[in-house]
Amino acid sequence: MKILEDLLSSIRQDGIVKDVRQGPFQTAVLTHNCGLAATPHEYAHHQDIAPVKEAGKLIGKGALEVAKMAYSSSLLEAAVGMATINSLLEVDERNCVALNAKDLIAEKGKDKKVALIGHFPFVPELRQVVKELWVIEQHPREGDFAQGKAESLVPQADVIGITGTAFTNHTIEHLLNLCRSEAYVIVLGGTTPLSPVLFDYGVDAISGTKVINPDTVLQCVSQGATFRQIKGTRLLTMRK
Repeated sequence: MKILEDLLSSIRQDGIVKDVRQGPFQTAVLTHNCGLAATPHEYAHHQDIAPVKEAGKLIGKGALEVAKMAYSSSLLEAAVGMATINSLLEVDERNCVALNAKDLIAEKGKDKKVALIGHFPFVPELRQVVKELWVIEQHPREGDFAQGKAESLVPQADVIGITGTAFTNHTIEHLLNLCRSEAYVIVLGGTTPLSPVLFDYGVDAISGTKVINPDTVLQCVSQGATFRQIKGTRLLTMRK
């Protein structure tokens, strides 16, 4: 994926992996900074093939080598790679605002058609504000659309919110290509890289997470915290 290639070219190229934690809901990697990514839910059997081939041997490896695991066809390896990429980003908070993605989507989507890739907790609130909301999910809940509907729904939307896990499952470029040029596009969630590289691909706003207390985050991830339970982070939005 070209977008991953550009991200990898933009991050720090030095350093080693100091810690890796992969909990049931979140993955954290410590290099120069600490980075997060959502842990995918894999339903395959793993008796024969290990989903993270070098599990137990990642600490001490070159950070860039581990970041390249983002290319892996194993979702769990790709999550480690994305968390490593996020740990190697130097996020300048002067270029960000403390704006929640929910509020931004509600502002831009008021009385408009909105497509949301990924079911987020704020979906019920968003339905009260927007004209029409299409939630497209890999594992649909009641009222959601299956991921195959993205091809027909995303091109109709005025505002599109794409989960950062689209980097992990390698659908991000396809989804961005479905967006109309005049649509307002937001990539959001803890996996999302807070990098201006995304602006080169038609993204208008990036809502991600900066870890400000690595020890607390690593402890939370190790103890099975969901994203909302993790302390020691700051939610930031970078706009084009």
